[in-house]
Amino acid sequence: LKSHPYRLFSVIPAAAAHVGAMFKGFVPEDVSGQNQVKSSVQRGLKQRILEIYPRLEPVFKDIWPKDAAMMIAKCKDHITMVVVDKVPIFWQQRDGPWLPTLRLLHMYPSMMPKVQVDQGAIKFVLRGASIMCPGLTSPGGRMEDVDEGDCVQVLAEGTEHACAVGVMTMSSEDVKKVNKGVCIDQIHFLNDGLWKIKELS
Repeated sequence: LKSHPYRLFSVIPAAAAHVGAMFKGFVPEDVSGQNQVKSSVQRGLKQRILEIYPRLEPVFKDIWPKDAAMMIAKCKDHITMVVVDKVPIFWQQRDGPWLPTLRLLHMYPSMMPKVQVDQGAIKFVLRGASIMCPGLTSPGGRMEDVDEGDCVQVLAEGTEHACAVGVMTMSSEDVKKVNKGVCIDQIHFLNDGLWKIKELS
């Protein structure tokens, strides 16, 4: 596999294909349990997350202090969350890549590559729809150079902060070539259930 700083897997597993919104209708009761983990497991998690988001390294001790109360939350739909001092900061589905919560991303907006959807796509993104190629290739769209399987933040045309995060189902090069179908999946979007949960008790 070609090494890439934002990639944990070369492709999205077939089982996870086109799952769309991850937290639409998500509520605190969808968290089935929270467990403390050994320091060795925490170190492994930190290392894995920093492999995907190396730009966070200078500030990672602020995000996840050594003496913080860290829990792993198990949720419905095979979702796992990293919770630090009651605040969810990262999540994954099954064995997929770790993605940041939007609240964390808004604090550290340079942590991951950006794509931009045109104004026509915004209402669909904010309903949790998977993002289609034309939303990125139209005049209002924009992409950094990313590969299939990369984690990206999604900005809306004319806005400063991300309105969603997700995983590329194809490279930016292929998005331009194919220009049809889904290109970003596993969406966590503004005002979804995860956004509304500031803390887990």
